[in-house]
Amino acid sequence: MTARKNHTRNKLSDNYIRIEQIDLQKNGKTALKVNLLAVALFVILLLAGAPLLLRYESIAYSGMPGDLIQIVILFIAVALYMIFHELTHAAVMKYYGASSVRFGFTGMYAYAGSTQDYFDKYSYSRIALAPVIVWGIIFTIRCLALSSEWFALAYMLQISNISGAAGDIYVVFHFRKYPADTWFRDTGVEMSVYQAE
Repeated sequence: MTARKNHTRNKLSDNYIRIEQIDLQKNGKTALKVNLLAVALFVILLLAGAPLLLRYESIAYSGMPGDLIQIVILFIAVALYMIFHELTHAAVMKYYGASSVRFGFTGMYAYAGSTQDYFDKYSYSRIALAPVIVWGIIFTIRCLALSSEWFALAYMLQISNISGAAGDIYVVFHFRKYPADTWFRDTGVEMSVYQAE
């Protein structure tokens, strides 16, 4: 196919062994770290944007019907964003040659993953961070372009984007220690690391 295919394998040779596994469903300690990171990012971004949010007064309920409409739109937009976040992961997986991508929701996490593909460190870090980068740019442009009464909606979507990517940010930071010839398999909530013996 193309050079991108070299970043993905359907099978590793026998000399590769799994050296680490992160399971966000079964490892409570890791899940707690990820969720605390998500809360911390949410609070930091909310506080950072508070002056603008208060200035525009579009997040505070003032008894106007428009406020309720914005809250409903925000909930719908966040739900749609979660879908597009996972579709972005899937698109980048496919770009790097994934043979299959599956989607799911565990009750705590929505995910896109593959049980058949292994990704090198280069592509895996890009797969993990693609949604926060792509949607971060889109939401920043929306924040700058929207009128003041809709700024809060766009900014809350940006907060959801960054805090919602806590798991992606965590694994990329955690796996930074591994050399470039390391391979990763991500089934959605379970990430495995493989190296040659």
